Amino acid sequence: MTVASLYEWALLAHIAAGMVWLGGLVALSVLMWRVLRSGDDPATLRLAASLGVVGPLVFAPAVVVVFGAGVAMVLDSAAWSFAQTWVWLALALFGGAFAAGAIFQSRAGTGAGRAASAGDAADAARQLRRWSLGNVAMVALLLAITWDMVFKPGL
Repeated sequence: MTVASLYEWALLAHIAAGMVWLGGLVALSVLMWRVLRSGDDPATLRLAASLGVVGPLVFAPAVVVVFGAGVAMVLDSAAWSFAQTWVWLALALFGGAFAAGAIFQSRAGTGAGRAASAGDAADAARQLRRWSLGNVAMVALLLAITWDMVFKPGL
């Protein structure tokens, strides 16, 4: 039996965390759309309150692992460098996804949480719709990053 290299462990962490990030956003979006379409105010308030838990406990660690493991792979491999088109493109797209999450998504999530705490289902639904719109952009960016890593343009 061979021992896995640092690169292989970083690759595993990178892929798994990316799956959590992208898959979590898609799953949460489907749940959100279903709750919003139902018009169920108590469900809307519960979902709005949950964003404050899911973001820090699920998405934030996944984002950190995706970035850290990706950088570790580039540093560990003689085949990759930060000057390669596909690497800097991935980092630029990651920066866009990170900024969207940290600025837009977190504000909408915080607003939804506040509305939920106040029992204001209409405002919670409005904030969840804002979060959902920003989520579409994040999912698009994450899919673009995935495309970039599979096809490695410029390589």
